[in-house]
Amino acid sequence: QLQLVESGGGLVQPGGSLRLSCAASGFTFDNYAIGWFRQAPGKEREGVSCISSTSRSTNYADSVKGRFTISRDNAKNTVYLQMNSLKPEDTAVYYCAARNQARIITVGRMCTSMILDYWGQGTQVTVSS
Repeated sequence: QLQLVESGGGLVQPGGSLRLSCAASGFTFDNYAIGWFRQAPGKEREGVSCISSTSRSTNYADSVKGRFTISRDNAKNTVYLQMNSLKPEDTAVYYCAARNQARIITVGRMCTSMILDYWGQGTQVTVSS
């Protein structure tokens, strides 16, 4: 059964940190680029960060550059999003999603097009004092 399961969300104060995890199963993880996306209430879903299948290429939205770091461990079929210096505007449901590496041009385009093969159910991140 194909699954992407996010974890690590929660409530954090402004300036704090969280690490999200996306655990994959049911498909050949090594062949897939993975992205993190988020959707805040009343807003459209947006790409946050994406990483290629080999970790060679990464992409970040301008709003998170220098604060968020994406990484993956193919031995564990897991992708991580380290989020530092969190701001209230980072509050959203965060989703991970997968796209076959052979079907993408760049991870940047993957993040902006949001054309993905598989999606997780999401994890809530709330940044508030």
